[in-house]
Amino acid sequence: MRRPLRIGLIGLGVVGAEVARLLLVEQKTLSAQAGRPLEIVAYSTRDPHKQRGVDLSKLPWVASPAELAAREDIDILVELMGGADGPALEAAEVALKARKHLVTANKAMLAKHWAHLFALSKKHHAAIMFEASVCAGIPVVKVLREGLAGNRISRISGILNGTCNYILSAMAERGIEFADALKEAQNLGYAEADPTLDIDGWDTAHKLIVLAKLGFDPAITLEQIPVKGIRDITLADVQAAKVAGKAIRLVASAEKKADGTYAMEVAPKVLDAAHPLAPVSGPMNAITIDAQPVQSCTLIGPGAGAGPTASAVLADIIDLARFDILLEGPLYLPR
Repeated sequence: MRRPLRIGLIGLGVVGAEVARLLLVEQKTLSAQAGRPLEIVAYSTRDPHKQRGVDLSKLPWVASPAELAAREDIDILVELMGGADGPALEAAEVALKARKHLVTANKAMLAKHWAHLFALSKKHHAAIMFEASVCAGIPVVKVLREGLAGNRISRISGILNGTCNYILSAMAERGIEFADALKEAQNLGYAEADPTLDIDGWDTAHKLIVLAKLGFDPAITLEQIPVKGIRDITLADVQAAKVAGKAIRLVASAEKKADGTYAMEVAPKVLDAAHPLAPVSGPMNAITIDAQPVQSCTLIGPGAGAGPTASAVLADIIDLARFDILLEGPLYLPR
């Protein structure tokens, strides 16, 4: 068996702790899948003493994410701390410049710094893997980059935020108020303590930008998307839609028009019962990709939660291990 693939982990929130737990508890199985041992060699988090359900006491804690990214004994930096700028961006830059591969779930950082990060990836022959940045357990990044690589993408649309979908579904199905549904989502780990990015639509917009960059043009920016979230939707709104046989969903869409321009939007929509997105409930996500020659492809799966997101992170790590990227250079450049 080849030498271990050495991992530096930044961020031990809900997702980071689950990734660490699985890498430790399921090490034998995951290493067999990867074709080489997978080892966490060091980690960085704000509070190393906080209880997270995983014991990392035998591993070195590094206070600075950038310092961890620069360590010579890691091959991959797994960044799960979040934030478009600041320590997350600095650590990503340090890792790529040091020819260490980056695995991230940070859609905000990718949306804002895509061109910069991929320029570093290309220059220093280090891969950027980001399956976990969009729709958690749905492998939509892999579908766009690999499965539909021979297609001309014309439209991407769907439900991209499990938190919002859980809230709207709970309001409709159980008749509870917005605030109560949000609290439930937080208790279940679907929503952050500060849910602003989710309920105001910006998390969805960041994900849509990542998909649009992959499917259409890496130069597309967040400023091109009108964004409206679900904060102002009331129980009366949801109940009125239900009585009419409809459902309210937060829908993201990006379409390439005949003249080469793009029509993009994130907004709540009142959908007919026959609409394919209407029955998608709870933390589930759904994405439809229209393309030629495949015509249409729809993916449905869990879009929030520790397990589904950790699954995507592990898939990227295993991909790096299988393809021996250390010798081959960057695997995932823009489509």
